[in-house]
Amino acid sequence: MTTTHSLTVEKLTVGYADRIVIDSLDLLVPPGRITAIVGANACGKSTLLRAMSRLLAPRAGHVLLDGREVHRMPAKELARTLGLLPQSPIAPEGITVADLVGRGRNPHQRILSRWSKDDDVAVAAALDATHTADLADRPVDELSGGQRQRVWIAMALAQQTDLLLLDEPTTFLDVSHQVEVLDLLTDLNAARGTTIVMVLHDLNMAARYADHLIALAGGGLHATGEPAEVLTEECVRAVFGLDSQVITDPVSGKPLMLPIGRHHVSSTAV
Repeated sequence: MTTTHSLTVEKLTVGYADRIVIDSLDLLVPPGRITAIVGANACGKSTLLRAMSRLLAPRAGHVLLDGREVHRMPAKELARTLGLLPQSPIAPEGITVADLVGRGRNPHQRILSRWSKDDDVAVAAALDATHTADLADRPVDELSGGQRQRVWIAMALAQQTDLLLLDEPTTFLDVSHQVEVLDLLTDLNAARGTTIVMVLHDLNMAARYADHLIALAGGGLHATGEPAEVLTEECVRAVFGLDSQVITDPVSGKPLMLPIGRHHVSSTAV
């Protein structure tokens, strides 16, 4: 099962106040695949995701979902197809985990419609998938950063959209929970064909879990393609200003980037 929705960016220019962050960007998100956006700090990764989800209006250009401009679509209609987990979301004070995850069902609610069994099933499945069911009755503001992040991911899953955008979904998570969340997104993609676009800081996690990488630099697209095509020593140097060695990950068979700093470097690595 693979979603057939198309999400494209055409000549997109976005920014804040008098600062342009992304300038005339063209991009095609592969449907039914997992895409990771990578790049240095302040290169526009989160800005791009905000524009793709209509949280940020473009200065010029278009974001198109199935050929329609997302910024002209009714909010609920868009939210039934495209979901977003933003960076550092804020929960209403005192809200419980179950209530917050239940808000993921809002796009599916009609005027005067009642909460349905389908809503119960979706929320329960999202809590179970993120291992947060035991937290259901607890206030979100009492949770640790890692627990809170998993609850936000559960809310995004409860929305049950065909396209899911996530801005740094592994923030605040230790390495075991990072792998758990990325495995969960991979399962979601495999089972439902959900198109997933996520911003990741960890290049090696991005290369391991994504089918497609987008590397941003200088307000534009530096490289795009399969991980082996994008995660190269030349690309790491151009995008991050970092010397590195790229080898084959013995676990995943994907490219693995080894940074080269000024210290703790073997003579065979330079």
